[in-house]
Amino acid sequence: MLTSLCVMNFKAWRDSKEFRLAPLTVIFGANSAGKSSLGHLLLALKQTVLSPDRKRALHLGDDKSLIDLGTLAECLHNHDLKNPLQFALGWDFPGKMEFRDPLTPSRFAGDGLRLAATLQADAREQPSVRRIAYSLMLGKEPCLCIEYRRNENNKFEITSNEYKLVRTVGRGWPLDEPDKFYRISDQSRARFQNADFLSDFALSTEAALNSIHHLGPLRDHPKHIYSWSGETPESVGARGEFSVAAILAASSRGRMLNRGPKKRQARFDEFIAQWLKDLGIIHSFAVKPVSEGRKEYEVLVKTHHASSEVKITDVGFGVSQVLPALVQAFYCPRNSTVWMEQPEIHLHPQVQAELADVFISATQAREDGKERNVQLIVESHSEHFLNRLQRRVAEGEVKPDDVAIYFCRRSGGVAELEPLRLNVLGEIENWPENFFGDEMADISARTLAAMQRQINQRQESDVQ
Repeated sequence: MLTSLCVMNFKAWRDSKEFRLAPLTVIFGANSAGKSSLGHLLLALKQTVLSPDRKRALHLGDDKSLIDLGTLAECLHNHDLKNPLQFALGWDFPGKMEFRDPLTPSRFAGDGLRLAATLQADAREQPSVRRIAYSLMLGKEPCLCIEYRRNENNKFEITSNEYKLVRTVGRGWPLDEPDKFYRISDQSRARFQNADFLSDFALSTEAALNSIHHLGPLRDHPKHIYSWSGETPESVGARGEFSVAAILAASSRGRMLNRGPKKRQARFDEFIAQWLKDLGIIHSFAVKPVSEGRKEYEVLVKTHHASSEVKITDVGFGVSQVLPALVQAFYCPRNSTVWMEQPEIHLHPQVQAELADVFISATQAREDGKERNVQLIVESHSEHFLNRLQRRVAEGEVKPDDVAIYFCRRSGGVAELEPLRLNVLGEIENWPENFFGDEMADISARTLAAMQRQINQRQESDVQ
């Protein structure tokens, strides 16, 4: 699970400052305030991990990648190539990482890792690594810090205050460029007698970034027929295009889920159908083969108890729009992080509120009796979603520490992120100005307009 993020000189973010990521993190803010670019950077980091090119420090994307950020200049704050791109990401381990120094009795153990990286444009205006810093965390404190950086002679060096790295005899060669933005190369590690643990740091980074899944704000239109030949998609896709395939794959493999401890278990398709019913969108939901032995399927729904069963294409747009968000929240593997953009699009205000219950449940759900430990990071514009979330905190359904809420705004062309303090009563103690628009100004203007209209009507009546 991701625990923290910091971004500097990326798009609108000059310096986001390090902010906490909770099991359920919600980011509000106006359009073009900079919310989405935080997720875009995480996707760029993930596609760099997936890239076969180890010498590319940061894969900014193309038409076949998760995201295409354009050129480095387009990514940098104010498009200034002199600015270094910096970011820091922290995450917890499902268990603990433990290792010992083979040359001394020293042992190290941590329950999380923090990676900080600095990249600078090279002569070809491509990203080049200037610094990689790892901190092995035990609780909130680092127990081992390692820094790999370019020195004043433009050569790489590695330093640590807690761990003495010893050179291999006869291998006094200079250290190599790192692999990507996070990995000290095998050749560089081989020049030390006791640097093998650095490969564990790199593997943990890959696991953390590979666990990120993204659902964008625009979703595919519903189809009359869906094809599925037995594959298991990694996720529902950025547009939710694999939602039905995910339902079929999870159900055929007998995945059993419940909404939390001591709640009833259900097969995946039944679990999703029950949530759709509880959201008040439909009465029943099913995915059925068109005919026996075929790989074509249709999604059939009933809007009311007494209504006929129809295809998903014949009902309101909201069902097909909320389905990917619902499926992704429970389909992703254990220990995943899901970044969702505007899951409330096309939904009635009441359903927007109910969606908060879905996401709270997703962070508490169990699969086959084990905690799923799923994290959701949600970009939203919905006041109804927030109101329900505050209510559930007040009712004790979710702990304040398990929720993080932020307000994103622009100030002088620079994005800023304000953490909102949520207390045990579900109250936001530092409500931002114009959080959901200037409601009081609208009420005041409406009242004044009504008064003026009454005055005008009386004056017209007196004249007559």
